[in-house]
Amino acid sequence: VESAHFVLFDSEDAAKEYAVHAAVMAGTFLARDFVNEPPNELYPDIYAKRIKEELKPLGVEIEILDEKKMKKLGMGALLAVGQGSDHAPRMVIMRWKGDKTNSDAPLAFVGKGVTFDTGGISLKPGPGMEDMKMDMGGSAAVVGLMKAIALRKAKANVIGVVGLVENMPSARAYRPADIVKSYSGKTIEVLNTDAEGRLVLADALSYVQDIYKPSLVIDLATLTGAMLIALGHEYCGTFATDDFLWEQLEHAGKGTGERLWRMPLDEVWKKDMEGTITDAQNMAKSGRWAGSCTAAGFLSHFIEEGTPWAHMDIAGTAWIKSDRDTCPKFGTGFGVRVLDRFIAENYEQR
Repeated sequence: VESAHFVLFDSEDAAKEYAVHAAVMAGTFLARDFVNEPPNELYPDIYAKRIKEELKPLGVEIEILDEKKMKKLGMGALLAVGQGSDHAPRMVIMRWKGDKTNSDAPLAFVGKGVTFDTGGISLKPGPGMEDMKMDMGGSAAVVGLMKAIALRKAKANVIGVVGLVENMPSARAYRPADIVKSYSGKTIEVLNTDAEGRLVLADALSYVQDIYKPSLVIDLATLTGAMLIALGHEYCGTFATDDFLWEQLEHAGKGTGERLWRMPLDEVWKKDMEGTITDAQNMAKSGRWAGSCTAAGFLSHFIEEGTPWAHMDIAGTAWIKSDRDTCPKFGTGFGVRVLDRFIAENYEQR
């Protein structure tokens, strides 16, 4: 069947409704395409340029911070992760002003964009490392979300920030025992260079809060293998500081089929990530137990008090296995649909 034709009582309303779904579909497909790209074709500089090519024509304001700018700003955590690669890091800020009459603080979405993760000096095992081209799934979801809201001209003000790095081992790579200074001014002791995504997010989260004073912050990241062990590919583990924010996200998840499961965000795990000689450390004192929870505890060190925040660990939902030999694993674009619905239901001007 080449095409399908529908006879409707009100074709104009149906067309408007379809346009909304088409926008979300386009954003989801863009996120999938980015996740599926090979890492030699999608490294930080190229990724940043492609984001600009995709979104600027739609009215999204784009700012790209290069290595020199980030160094001047003091983003020592993000830069440390990327210093071992020949491909220099980038940070991309995307601004959508869909409600110019509204002076309220914008919504902020932050994505981890590790375009390939070898683990660095703390090298990952060889088998399965090819999947680490998908370690930028959080950033892809944020970019796809920005495309969706721009295409459907969402009446909301939204900031998207993605930190883009490649984590490689080399003579220049950061090491276990290094101490880095983050954008927030907090020092971090590196105990494992494969716990790199949290360092990228630390600077991105601090930056968006400092510059844009958002009303809420939601980050997405393929952050921990522990989340796969806990929830598999079926649910996205979601940590939230605010009950109302969680209820909004859960409702949006049920409406889109992108299912979320609330995980505990306890002070004990934040304390577990306090450093002995620094403000924080990137591995827990308690070891490998509750790995997703301690990772969230680390990130909470970089969330300003009183800011509603949710952390979505999409390690199990950003990609999925296929039964087909031709494409055994592929990106899902997870996050675009649920967050677009979250914005539409709760934060757009009616």
